[in-house]
This record gives sequence, structure tokens and C-alpha cells, in this order.
Amino acid sequence: MRDKTIDYVLRAAWIAVAKMYNEEAGKKGSTMATGFVLLNIDPEHGTPSTSLGPKMGMEATSLSRTLKTMEEKDLIERKPNPEDGRSILICLTDFGVKMREYSKEVVLTFDQKVRENISENDLKTFIEVANTIIDMISNRKIFNQTKTIST
Repeated sequence: MRDKTIDYVLRAAWIAVAKMYNEEAGKKGSTMATGFVLLNIDPEHGTPSTSLGPKMGMEATSLSRTLKTMEEKDLIERKPNPEDGRSILICLTDFGVKMREYSKEVVLTFDQKVRENISENDLKTFIEVANTIIDMISNRKIFNQTKTIST
């Protein structure tokens, strides 16, 4: 049998994680994307809307859609930024704070269960490998080369 590609293993693992998170979020009528945004909003001071997308690696269109849905569900509210009149702060409502805590609990439970089942050494190696892949992609060490594969 042929070995699976690194890409396949990464995608399959992420799809499984995303499905798990969406199932857990669904129990509260939410989504993984909403939970991710909740975890990236400063619960005390709010977060400028312009910094959320880059902070999470989300496209502006997807983030706008998610924020609109979150506002409709009373998870967030938009307030003028007192430090910069041109920007808006995304702030959590009381319900948003509760849902943020739920999202945090789900992520920490996943982390704890993985740590209980995978040795510290294997996790360290996994993180080092993942960081190397991220670095290779970020620094264009894979496809930004003059030599290409011929078809």
C-alpha cells in the first residue's frame, strides 16, 4: 500500500478536528468559526475589528459574515474605539462572555485529552514539525522557486 502524503495527513487531521469542534459548538447552537472569533476577542476591552482578521488568518468577507451572525445572536456588540475614532471595537456581551468560556473549555478539553494519550516527546516533535511546515510556507520555501515540476 502506498504511503499517505503529508498533505493528506494534515488535511484529514484538521477535518476531523473541525468536525469535532463543530459538533460541540452545535450543541450550543454555534459553530467552530464563532468559537474561534470569541476566543480572539479581548473579553475586558474588546478588540479592534481591523485586527481580528489578521490575528486569526480569516478573510475579511468570512469574518464580516461571522461577526454579523454573532451580532444577531447577541454574542457581540460594536462600539466606537475611544482611542481611534475611525475604528470599531468588537466587544463581548454577557452572553458572548459565557459562550467564550464554553469555547475555551472545549479547546482545553481537547488539548488535555490529546496530552493524556500522546507522549510529551511525540507532542514536542509534532509541534516542531508543524512549525517547520508553517515556516517553510510563510517563507515561500516550497513554491517560490525557479525550478518547477514538469507535467
